[in-house]
Amino acid sequence: MIMANAMYNAAKEDYLGGVRAFDTDAIRCVLVDTGVYTFNAADTDYTDLAGAVVGAESGLFTSKTITGGVANAADVTFSAVTGATVEAIVVFYDSGTAATDTLICYIDSASSGLPVTPNGTDITVTWNASGIFAI
Repeated sequence: MIMANAMYNAAKEDYLGGVRAFDTDAIRCVLVDTGVYTFNAADTDYTDLAGAVVGAESGLFTSKTITGGVANAADVTFSAVTGATVEAIVVFYDSGTAATDTLICYIDSASSGLPVTPNGTDITVTWNASGIFAI
C-alpha cells in the first residue's frame, strides 16, 4: 500500500491556487527508474522525467475522490511491463502535452513493493487505504 512520499512544488501551488482539481482532471502515473531520475521538488512537468519512464503511462485514474483533503483513486495496472528496475512512481496531471503535464507526487516507499523488476507481466499499483496524497 502506498501514499505519496513527496509532492512537487508546482502541484502544491496548482491545488492550493485552485488551478487543478484532482477529482475532475485527467490524472495518470508512470513507473520510474531512479537510476536515471532523482526526485527534485522543483521539477514541474513530464519532460523532467526524460529517459526514466519504464513502460507506458497508466490509463486515466478512475473512481477519484478528494474527501477530507485526501486524493484517492482506483488502483492502476500496467500491462506486460518490460525494461529497467522500477524504484518509484510519479503521479501527474495529463494535459495532453508533456511540457505542460504537471508532476503531482513522487512515491518510492519500500512498503509499496518497490523496487520491482519488470519481467513482461502486469504490475498493479495498489494505493494506500489512506489515499494517494493529502493536502
